[in-house]
Formats: sequence, C-alpha cells, structure tokens
Amino acid sequence: MTDRDWYDDSEYADAVQRAERATRCGWATIAAVTGSLGCAPAASAVVGIAVVVACYYVVVAAHY
Repeated sequence: MTDRDWYDDSEYADAVQRAERATRCGWATIAAVTGSLGCAPAASAVVGIAVVVACYYVVVAAHY
C-alpha cells in the first residue's frame, strides 16, 4: 500500500501548474515574436529614410 490517501491529487496539481507555466511561456513567446515582426517594418522604414537623407546631404554637400 502507499502512504498517500485515495484522494491525494498532488500529482494532478503539479501537472496543472506545469501546464499553466508552459502556457504562459508560450504566450510570452508569441507576443515577443509578433511584437518583433511588427516593429521590423517601422525600423526598416526609419533606416531607409535616414539613408535617403544622408545620400541627399552628400549630393548637396558635393555641389558646394
């Protein structure tokens, strides 16, 4: 016989806690990836505009 009673559900509770932890980790990963993908176009647009402005500055400075 085991030392635990028939109504001991500690294994079930541990499994639920692990599942909840895995779910939180999964949602955090999804949010991070989605946020990164959302920020990438904005960041590339800013870099592109900076390159255009820098090229314009070089062309204008070369004429003086």
